[in-house]
Formats: sequence, structure tokens, C-alpha cells
Amino acid sequence: MIPIRDTTPSKNYPIVNIGLIGLNVFIFFVQMSQGPDLERFVYIYGLVPARYSVPQIASYFSIGQQLFSFISFMFLHGGFWHLLSNMWSLYIFGDNVEDHMGPLQYLLFYLLSGLASGLTHLYFNYHSNMPTIGASGAIAGVMGAYFVLHPTSRILTLVPIFFIPYFIEIPAFFFLGFWFVIQFINAAGTSGGMGGIAWWAHIGGFVFGILLLKLMDAMPVFQKISRTTLRITKKKTTHRLQMVRPVGSDKDPNLYGTIHISWYEALTGTRKLINIPWGFQKRLFRVTVPAGVKDGSLLRLRGMGKLMSDGSRGDILLKVVIDSGFQ
Repeated sequence: MIPIRDTTPSKNYPIVNIGLIGLNVFIFFVQMSQGPDLERFVYIYGLVPARYSVPQIASYFSIGQQLFSFISFMFLHGGFWHLLSNMWSLYIFGDNVEDHMGPLQYLLFYLLSGLASGLTHLYFNYHSNMPTIGASGAIAGVMGAYFVLHPTSRILTLVPIFFIPYFIEIPAFFFLGFWFVIQFINAAGTSGGMGGIAWWAHIGGFVFGILLLKLMDAMPVFQKISRTTLRITKKKTTHRLQMVRPVGSDKDPNLYGTIHISWYEALTGTRKLINIPWGFQKRLFRVTVPAGVKDGSLLRLRGMGKLMSDGSRGDILLKVVIDSGFQ
């Protein structure tokens, strides 16, 4: 299953999430520029359990190098596809978690989740001399937080069946729950970091992300930081691409749905892409919202409704909802 996007829009600019993606990409290019020294570079800045459990190996590294590896390992990647899959998952799930926490709290959450994943891997692979690298442990923490915050959100997912791509929407609690079960099965069925995938790091990051989210939400100091920083990053616009699930009655040829815009977009006008489920396919429409539109106004997509027995076709009527969260 390959996640394409989620259906829960963020109401703030995910400046830290975008910054983390950019930093990971930058460090990947630094890593790839090492040439013949790449293996040494990964061993120094990756997380190698044997560096902490075998005194003969530990003696080659300073205390600073040993501590720094618990942070640097989560910014290295084993190749382009490893980087791409991690950054795509972070892009899908990270903005909503940052939306809940605010930038500063989210950055701390991300780093602590990555640290927890590294410690989990270290515990289960204490004598391994294989470097562990990648942001997947920290991203697992983000996914754990998303699992708690948006369980009913839907993940548009690509499922290849006999080489035929099918796009389906899967509830987030099922998608992420299934992902966690797969990690656990693989961790239980392999020895240590066999195959180069740190399954226990994923599990540790996911569980820690859930626990850390609960802890941060219960502490007033984090709530105060969140409210302060979210005011700085508030968006003026809603998502350009929106999911609409129109409904209608048997005798009515028209279908009815809603489109969400901000007060700023209502004032200036905007254009949106509307994705409407249609059987096993998705129909994409470009909708123009005129300037000065009022809350509750109807936008009509002519001839896009239900096909009636006489051959005529109704319309899709979109109710404009001015979202008060974008102000």
C-alpha cells in the first residue's frame, strides 16, 4: 500500500516539517558527495550499537561523537528511494501533527521520537556492528501521533493488484494500525537489523510518539507554547485540492457537497481542485470561487450530477463553507 495523501487539511504553514524535509534532502546530497569515503561517513554518523557495547570499538570515538550519532543517524539515508519514501510519509502526516503542536513543540517531538527509536534499536541489537540510518523512526513517531489525532481521516492509497493500480481511501486508524502490525511481524520474524531495516526502531518510534503526544498535551507549558507559535504560522488559505463526497436522494438528479474556503479567499476569490469519488475512479474538477462570495452560497457544476432514466443529467451543487479556523 502506497499512501498518496490524506484528507485532513492543515490550518497552519508546516514550516518545521518542510524544513526537516529540506534538511534531509540537503544532507543526502552531502552524504552522496563522499565518494569512496561514504562507508566511513555512514559508520561515523550512523547509529552503530557495537560502538556502545564493545569497548574496543568505543575507544575510537569521543563522547561527543557517540552522543551526536543519536541525532545524526536520523538524517542519513541508504539511497534515493529510501529518502523518497521517508520524506513522502513525513509530508503526508507531519503537517497535521505540527498543526496540532506548533513549530517549536513539533521539532522537539520529532527529535525525541527519533532518539527513542534509536534507543529501541540499540536495546534489541546491542552488539550489532551494522550502522542504522534513516528518518523512519522519527517519522514513525509522527505517524503514532497522527494515529491518535486523526483516526477517522482517510488516506488515499495506491494498491497495485496484478499490476493494475487501484486507488482507495482507507481510514487512518486502519492504515496506520496495519502498518504497525506489519512492523511488529517483521521485527518478531527477523534477527536484529537483518536486511538493513530497523523494525524495532519503527515500533519504538510509533509507540513513543503516542506516549509523548499524550504527555505534551497534558503539560500546560507545551499548550502555551503551541498557542503562541500557531498564531505566527496561521494560513490564509485552505487546501487547493479538496475531497468532496456529494450526496443526493433517489428522485433528485442533483448531488450536493461542500467546499471549504478561508475568509481571505472569500474576499479575493480563488480556484480549487475538487476530487470527487466516482465508483473506483476519482473525478477532478476545477472550481472558481468568485470574490465576495458569502457563507452558504451555492456553486453549480452543470451536467455533473446523476444520470437519470430519460438520459438527462443533474448538477453538482457545492455549498460554500467559510472556515473560521483560517483567520
